[in-house]
Amino acid sequence: MPIKKSGLCKEMDIGKKIKRLRLLNNLTQQELADRCELSKGYISQLEKDIASPSIATLIDLLQCLGTDLKEFFSQDEDNQIVFTANDMFEKENEENKSIVKWLIPNCMKNTMEPIIITLQPGGASKQDEPHDGEEFGFVLEGNVEIHLGSTVYKAKKGNSFYYNTSLPHYISNVGKRPAKIIWVSSPPNF
Repeated sequence: MPIKKSGLCKEMDIGKKIKRLRLLNNLTQQELADRCELSKGYISQLEKDIASPSIATLIDLLQCLGTDLKEFFSQDEDNQIVFTANDMFEKENEENKSIVKWLIPNCMKNTMEPIIITLQPGGASKQDEPHDGEEFGFVLEGNVEIHLGSTVYKAKKGNSFYYNTSLPHYISNVGKRPAKIIWVSSPPNF
């Protein structure tokens, strides 16, 4: 029986996931049943979503399959590969003359955070203090300056940049037209 994940409104087939994990562990239904002290028929019913396990039974099953509840239920979130405009979030900062568009939802749990930042003429990103990590960018439109400590680097449409974040850093638009940059921070920092 499909279970709806709270807050995400995605259906999840527990049986299909159990079967996939069983196969990844090179176990037959009988071998999994023996490890969990269940019957082969019950494992078959679980995998076909005919039966639903109790929480205690599911915990035991997952332990035998080398995982736990948290990992088992969070894997669906990790499966999303393609993100649409509906997944993206945009925030305008009038003071900095910038618009930041987060391209991937919930990036803080990932190792990278990609954004598109649009800077109006004279606009700038917020200045970041030194931190562990790296940042990469690709200039889609306009001309920008990358400020790393006291050094300034120029980049124009079609140029990319990559740096270690051990110095204070920010980007500014030095052109007369808006600048648009794909910017990726690792770890997430925007």
